[in-house]
This record gives sequence, C-alpha cells and structure tokens, in this order.
Amino acid sequence: MDEKIAVCIEFLKSGSTVLYPTDTIWGVGCDATNADAVEKLYAIKRRDHSKSMLVLCADIAMVERFISPVDAEIRSLLLDEGRPTTVILPLQRNLLAGNLAAADGTIGVRVPRMDFCQSLLRAFGKPIVSTSANLSGQPSPACFADISDELCAAVDYCVPETFATGENSQSSRIVKRLPDGSVTLLRP
Repeated sequence: MDEKIAVCIEFLKSGSTVLYPTDTIWGVGCDATNADAVEKLYAIKRRDHSKSMLVLCADIAMVERFISPVDAEIRSLLLDEGRPTTVILPLQRNLLAGNLAAADGTIGVRVPRMDFCQSLLRAFGKPIVSTSANLSGQPSPACFADISDELCAAVDYCVPETFATGENSQSSRIVKRLPDGSVTLLRP
C-alpha cells in the first residue's frame, strides 16, 4: 500500500487527478488547494460549477486548519462510527482552491476511517477533493467494475482495483450546519 500512496502523492503534488477508493464508493480527486487541478476535475466529470464537490480530511485538526472551527456536535458527526458522514460547513479559512466552495460559501467535508484514505491524507498533509467516480448525471459506481472506461482514461492516475472501498460501498450521509447554528439532514 505504501508505494501506491507515494505514487498518488506525486500525482496530487503535480496538480494531477486520481481515481481512488474511499470509505464509501470509488472517487476521483485532486489537491483541494490547487484551483487548476479542481478545474480539471470539473472538466473530467463534465460537472457544472454550481454543483460543488466535497473534501476529505485526515482528522479534526485538518478540518479546523483548512475549513473552519469545529464544535462538539460537528466533531461527533464527522467521527460517527455508524456511517460515513459528510458535513457541509461554512468555509472560514482561505486555504482551499477558490473554485471549490459552493456559491453560499460552504464546503462538504468528511473524515474517512478507511486505512488507504487515512494514509493518503496524512502523508499528503492537506485535504483532497472527493467526488464520485462517474460522469455528471450518470449513476455512482457500486464497485470498480462499474466505473466507465472513459472516466478511467480521463484521470491522470488510477489506483489499482485491488484496493477495495470501505464496507459501506454507498454514498455518505449528508448533513449541513445552517447559519443559525442548527444542523439539518440533507441525505439520510
């Protein structure tokens, strides 16, 4: 696994895109601080910029450094052992690529528990964009075999399919922190 992590990091550092396993489904991503790489990802996915993408962070400290402070409720959601959870937070730091946040100034963030993602994020040292490994409007792939050849050819590096996703193989639950401080469930 260490050599695949090292290869991914070299691609991420160079502004390239990668196809990789996550704790939910296979994803495509890039360095979340590199606007050119984020733009490449939008083009690969054929995704409208109004549909923002989320980032993966290694831990709460990375969330607080790159996204915003985290209170006990958000910490609990991000570290939920029951199901991977994406939390949409107001972006209060100016460290991510400017073309990554939603129009309302928010960003989705998840802290994956999967070993591959954790190792990659810790070694890279900053958030990585994570969006499903499909073209916009197409179904999310349930497994590596469901990823289109077109998408595989469009990214700069594909982690071998022998690296499986987490046990869930489904999209994450999504919750959003509202301006009044409350939290609402967007996707169960």
